Amino acid sequence: MARTSPIFLMGVLVIWAALAEAEYMIYKDAAKPLSSRIKDLMSRMTLQEKIGQMTQIERNVASAKVMKDYFIGSVLSGGGSVPSKQASAETWINMVNEFQKGALSTRLGIPMIYGIDAVHGHNNVYNATIFPHNVGLGATRDPELVKRIGAATALEVRATGIPYVFAPCIAVCRDPRWGRCYESYSEDPKLVQAMTEIVPGLQGDIPANSSKGVPFVAGK
Repeated sequence: MARTSPIFLMGVLVIWAALAEAEYMIYKDAAKPLSSRIKDLMSRMTLQEKIGQMTQIERNVASAKVMKDYFIGSVLSGGGSVPSKQASAETWINMVNEFQKGALSTRLGIPMIYGIDAVHGHNNVYNATIFPHNVGLGATRDPELVKRIGAATALEVRATGIPYVFAPCIAVCRDPRWGRCYESYSEDPKLVQAMTEIVPGLQGDIPANSSKGVPFVAGK
């Protein structure tokens, strides 16, 4: 009876271990605790991947290749940054998806986050609903109104394939010489606090079973 070569057995074990590694990664398992997933992912990342994940680039310099080559973690559209003049919702979706494909094609397959300035509605997008500046909304003293505005904005943002908005601005402007004072709801911090009802409008109400200490992400 022929004997199996030790070298062959070693090769089989190496291949088996590699397949096992490829088949199961803790950080991709949604059933595992968040802390365990983070620890597992961080342990796999190179310095270059960590730097890339902490980097946010502007849409006008992004591409699927850039996302893949530099492990970019986030892309943004600042004010006026659009894929084309009078771009349709479909054009926005295709652009975001193309960047995401580049991010997911990396070794670890970490999805990117796309963010956009949507502080007065989805104001970068052609034919989107535009709402008043925060200083005007603050004058209404109506937190329920701004929550509804947040929900309407979120609907239009998601319709363009974007999951994150740089909103709301919760500055408390005490000096009108500041050029962005119109983005402040009020000089009264209590009123500004009340107007943060726009946050659950944008993101939805925090679920009753939400983990304590894991906040929603919003505000600037």
